[in-house]
Amino acid sequence: MAPKGTTKAAAPKKAAIATVKPAPKATTTKKAAAAPKPAVNGTLAASKKRKADDEATDGESAEDVPKTKKAKTTKEPVKKVAAVKKTTATTTKTKAAAAAAPAKKAAAAPVAKKAAAAAPVAKKATKKAATPKSDVESASESEPEKEAPKKAEPKKAGPKKAAPKKAAVTKAAPKAASKRKATEEPTDDESDSKKTKKPVKPKKEAKPKPQPKPAAPPKHPHTVGRKINDAPTTLLDVYVFGEGSSGELGLGSKKHDGKKPIDVKRPRINHNLARTPVGVVQIACGGMHVAALTHDNKILTWGVNDQGALGRDTNWDGGLRDADQASDSGSDDEDDDSGVNPRESTPTAVPAEHFAPDAKFVQVVASDSATFALTEDGRVYGWGTFRSSDGILGFNQDIKIQMTPLYIPELKSIKALAAGSNHILALENKGNVLAWGCGQQNQLGRRIIERNKMSSLVPQGMGIPKKNIEKIACGQYHSFALDTKGRVYAWGLNNFAETGIREGAGEDDAVILRPTIVDSLEEHKIVDIAGGQHHSLACTEDGKLLTWGRFDGFQVGFAESAVSEDDLIRDESNNARILAVPTVVPSPEGVVRVAAGTDNNFAITKDGKAYSWGFSSNYQTGQGTIEDVEAPTLIDNTAVRGQKLVSAGAGGQFSILCGVPAESA
Repeated sequence: MAPKGTTKAAAPKKAAIATVKPAPKATTTKKAAAAPKPAVNGTLAASKKRKADDEATDGESAEDVPKTKKAKTTKEPVKKVAAVKKTTATTTKTKAAAAAAPAKKAAAAPVAKKAAAAAPVAKKATKKAATPKSDVESASESEPEKEAPKKAEPKKAGPKKAAPKKAAVTKAAPKAASKRKATEEPTDDESDSKKTKKPVKPKKEAKPKPQPKPAAPPKHPHTVGRKINDAPTTLLDVYVFGEGSSGELGLGSKKHDGKKPIDVKRPRINHNLARTPVGVVQIACGGMHVAALTHDNKILTWGVNDQGALGRDTNWDGGLRDADQASDSGSDDEDDDSGVNPRESTPTAVPAEHFAPDAKFVQVVASDSATFALTEDGRVYGWGTFRSSDGILGFNQDIKIQMTPLYIPELKSIKALAAGSNHILALENKGNVLAWGCGQQNQLGRRIIERNKMSSLVPQGMGIPKKNIEKIACGQYHSFALDTKGRVYAWGLNNFAETGIREGAGEDDAVILRPTIVDSLEEHKIVDIAGGQHHSLACTEDGKLLTWGRFDGFQVGFAESAVSEDDLIRDESNNARILAVPTVVPSPEGVVRVAAGTDNNFAITKDGKAYSWGFSSNYQTGQGTIEDVEAPTLIDNTAVRGQKLVSAGAGGQFSILCGVPAESA
């Protein structure tokens, strides 16, 4: 019987179509479980009235009303009202099938079978009650008391659990209505199923549990270009001497052949840098670290790495031992290990992953806390940091300390580099000179305003005539540039006349602001030049050695009696403090290369001999003494005898000589 009754229920279809517009609100209200609309309350009220009629007929209590069995004896007016309310519910629910009205009754009555039996009677009444919309509205308005019992709201929320049964009744509804419903709005079952599926989506989004593989490194910004520089090719023997307590000598941390790796008084061959297989071709000394370039394009570093000067990881967990345990052991091996970090004191290659795959290096330079490397195509890499009088200044404007090599895109077509304590010079292929780093002593050749001091970390040019500079060099706080005619430009700190310019010498914070030609050197054609902390030296085309600057520590290499009084500047105690004019040192002759440490110096002659003088408290002169060496003195011991020395370098408390076997020279 239920299917037929359900089929006849298509009669209210017109009313449902006529009231399509307000339907979405009712649907939304139902799904949101908000306060019921009048049509729903009307249905509940109709159910309530039937309960009252049942009480009058059968004498049953209001609590037994839900049994729909009594609906068969309901009088005709009640059926009509129920039909009207059912139609209102149909119009309220968006595009609902006509069969939904009996389902409402079924939801109000817990016994579904008897509700289905009552449905045919209700349908007949519905056919008669298919009145115009105005009749439906007047019918609902004529019974305001049926909207009052809002206590029925909890009962409305409850029957939602019976939704599956309602769906079963809906299946028997006319096909046209069900199709329209399927196309216009999903059923409650469908919406419920969608709600149950929604939690699955977050699981799919959260599914990427396996961590993605690390992305391949981006294409290196340095694309190798046209070759403009040539790499050195001569394999060198490396000799070291000086303090070495911070690993600057590169001898490792343990004894070798019974010799300690620190406090080396005279030149000693560095077994970690053998000509074969290592093959060093160039070396640069910083304040407390060293960089070396090898024939197979490796950059080796060693020494202090506190601020990234080595460009690689040197963390080490060793070196800590119990002092009591060490003293109780009484072993002769106590001194085998110097306690120096082996990862800092042993020459080790900077990882090539930081460089362009085809980059070929031609030069390395080292400042106090930074290292820079030049390539064949004129590009530059750097790492470490620059310092000022206030502490760490930075590697560039964005990075304080650069622990690994970083490509510097501002530098292109560079022919040569030079390093001071905390500044760098770069010579472009066209002869222009760039400078960056700390500029507090005007060593950059341009004025740096204190509030804008970070701008000093950007490489910039200066007022030197272009196209004629062929060589650059640095002291610790001053700079030099040599042109093609052998003339010298100087700038930077000048309180000890270290620039070779007498102006301001003897005054605190005296500086040469802009690159200025050193007139006192114009009569000489300079081929090499170097600077220490407060002094400088140079050699000429004809092999002469010249020195100038600070005088009180034998930095200039000769006694006061050998100097013209007019060229000296004395202090308040009448002690000679400054040699203000570059002066030729009588010996040695035939000098072709010069180098300077903080307060000590080296001169290399054309026959491969090395001379040293100056401050020697840490054996940095290689003369085996801690006493100052007053004049240039030949370095001669079994290690370098029979070698042709070709270059020298010096740091704060250590020095290095490089040479080749005399027979192969």
